[in-house]
Amino acid sequence: MLAWFAWLWFNPGPAPYRYQLVEEGSVDKFSKLGLEPWPDLTIAKYEVFAEEIEKPLASGHTARRGQTPPVRIDWENHTSELVASVDGKLGELTTLAAAIDKYAAKDALILGWWDTSRQIKLLAGRDTLFTTHVGQPLIIPTPWRNREESIRKYEDQFWGAPATEEERRKFERFTDALLAEPEQGAAILRELAGGREAYIALHVTDLYKLGLMRPDQFDITYKNFPMEGNMHGLIGYLKNWMQENNFTTYTLQSISDKMVRGYFLRTDKNSSSLIAQMLPFTNSTPLDLKPVQLIYQQGGYWVYQIPSAAPAALLPRFPPPLLPRAPDLPPGSGIMEGDRFI
Repeated sequence: MLAWFAWLWFNPGPAPYRYQLVEEGSVDKFSKLGLEPWPDLTIAKYEVFAEEIEKPLASGHTARRGQTPPVRIDWENHTSELVASVDGKLGELTTLAAAIDKYAAKDALILGWWDTSRQIKLLAGRDTLFTTHVGQPLIIPTPWRNREESIRKYEDQFWGAPATEEERRKFERFTDALLAEPEQGAAILRELAGGREAYIALHVTDLYKLGLMRPDQFDITYKNFPMEGNMHGLIGYLKNWMQENNFTTYTLQSISDKMVRGYFLRTDKNSSSLIAQMLPFTNSTPLDLKPVQLIYQQGGYWVYQIPSAAPAALLPRFPPPLLPRAPDLPPGSGIMEGDRFI
């Protein structure tokens, strides 16, 4: 696989992969996905194939309503390299969407990464700041970087709904907020919300996407680790790997029952950013964060209310967040020290 990626580096050309439709139909046809609350959706399963490779590199499902452009609703990478998207679990997304639909006001505005925003708009029916396929960042293996232009063109054609310049500008401002100190970042989010009741939904994978967009400002990497039943041993190995590679903190994403992905931040400056304080790093305390208020947590998703300048404007409609004992791991499999993840 690595030799093939290297070959592509020296042989630029059209997009080196394609989305291949496996099957398409109504929600009833995909009964195992748990999408019964959305019977009007059309679902499609796709696999990603690349030149000279027989097996798919990734697979996932899309959903659309009527003739609207498709929205990716889950994704699974089949190699250690991320292709087209980060991994995402549909069960976590549908639970989040149901909670937003139940507890958020009908006129509330939801902020989030552009792909999360499109998913929430489709499944929860709430206004979102981003509604189109912004396409940032481009998630591809390093050897494909010399084909970025071809890949962007292919992605835009496949997904449709291209972003306007205004939406791209707002998305850059949104990433500014995530990188800022918490007070400043919250002020930018309020600016983007325009005075409306607003929430921000982040996923731990947004960390890696932000690092791809702003590598000079947010130094983060990931590494997959097998789940072998000994959580204490895994935590020890994670800490040793982090220290040996000069990172300062980490958080985890559950990929499957057998695999977790660690996201590692390198500098203290990165750790003090709004996004790092909102997500469950070893040196963050989301429940204590004041500029935005944690109101809900589900799997890798963390939802905060964006208060107005006056604290009295907080409207905690959501049920109290039930935090995992370790970042995005199965209940009982992690370790906490006080209110910090270790």
